[in-house]
Amino acid sequence: MQSPGRANGQSATAESDTAESDTAESDTAESDTAESDTAESGTAQTVAAGSAAEPPFPDADLMYIVDLLPPDEQLRYQEVREFLQSRIRAASIDYWNREEFPFGLLAELGKYGLGGLQTDGTSKLFKGLMYVEVARADVSLSALVGIHNELIVGMIDQLGSEEQKARWLPGLTAFTRIGAFALTEPDHGSDIAGGLETTARLENGGWVINGAKRWIGAGTISDFALVWARDVADQHIKGFIVETDRPGYTATKIANKIGLRIMQNADIVLDEVRIPEANLLPGATDFSKANELLRDSRAWVGWQGAGIQLAAFDVARSYSLQRRQFGKELACFQLIQQQLAEILGNATASLALMAQLARIQEEGKLEMVQAAMAKSTTTRLARASVAMGRSLMGGNGISSDYEMGKLFGDAEILYTYEGSYEINSLIVARAVTGKSAFV
Repeated sequence: MQSPGRANGQSATAESDTAESDTAESDTAESDTAESDTAESGTAQTVAAGSAAEPPFPDADLMYIVDLLPPDEQLRYQEVREFLQSRIRAASIDYWNREEFPFGLLAELGKYGLGGLQTDGTSKLFKGLMYVEVARADVSLSALVGIHNELIVGMIDQLGSEEQKARWLPGLTAFTRIGAFALTEPDHGSDIAGGLETTARLENGGWVINGAKRWIGAGTISDFALVWARDVADQHIKGFIVETDRPGYTATKIANKIGLRIMQNADIVLDEVRIPEANLLPGATDFSKANELLRDSRAWVGWQGAGIQLAAFDVARSYSLQRRQFGKELACFQLIQQQLAEILGNATASLALMAQLARIQEEGKLEMVQAAMAKSTTTRLARASVAMGRSLMGGNGISSDYEMGKLFGDAEILYTYEGSYEINSLIVARAVTGKSAFV
């Protein structure tokens, strides 16, 4: 991890007013704030590389959530966490800046079992904490890992034929194959269930797919897409495996995003794409099946919301312990401590909420209302937490070189995708009032 640079001058100045009353301190503050940004060079590499001793609660798990795992899962958790922090976290920054996908890291994610979380028999809590730790290292890759497990591996495992499982699951769980979940359309996002326009017609022993999809994660790099299309014969929405090398399938990368820049989102056009009749998922013959999977994937984004907040805390705490202003570490100032405590409080509340969700999920009690509340709550808190982290770091908080700027952009995506904050709030309110306010 790179070392921090300039701090938030306003926070530090306010602290000197409230905690340091002597005039010599304000004189020091004046001369320090006059220092030019360019003289400091603005890069993380220019600050002293030596790091302080490990702080208390290095994993920031004040409520000992990880201790709820059985011993074997705790050991695996620590192993994967160390790999993600040492190998993925720093390496992801350059890929994020360039909007490029790190194909070389995919096999390593597979080596640590992150491609098969959906089918490896581990607990719901363990799977969720894996999502937390991937997000803690890089949110884009956590999106890939989550979609891959919840919507690709999960769908084929639960709704696919034996032939489809045998063909795709070995490569998917090893992360040597990638799938894309193609549901959202250019003109239909929140209203996709009623408005979906992509069509499928059965013709001469095969299906012909026509339509367009938008914001499809991994759409330009996947081996196949799980396409949801409306059967023109019975008007039911069904799921189909569409290999991406078939004639008529084109995917165009959506560039210039402010967040999730490693994830290769795509606009997809399906123009008379012909697939075998056997590519229909036998368990995905109406949209209710998609809703069950979308419920679980919505809950997965709740874990991402907790993970990004822990990342914000990690970055902010490290910065405040290394960066010196007015002759002492930023962590010694009251305003900085207040921000750190609030970020960690938000993260811990989010993590505790998700741990409870894992329990009811394990008991088979999870419904859309709990998933929607979890997703909307943790991503709302994530937005607040990364904003505080960005403020704490002053000018350096807007640079991805110091990681917080990267988290700041990624949090906006979490707040919106897998059901926007507003839509998820309406789902919760409908459940507790019995009144729908969607239209």
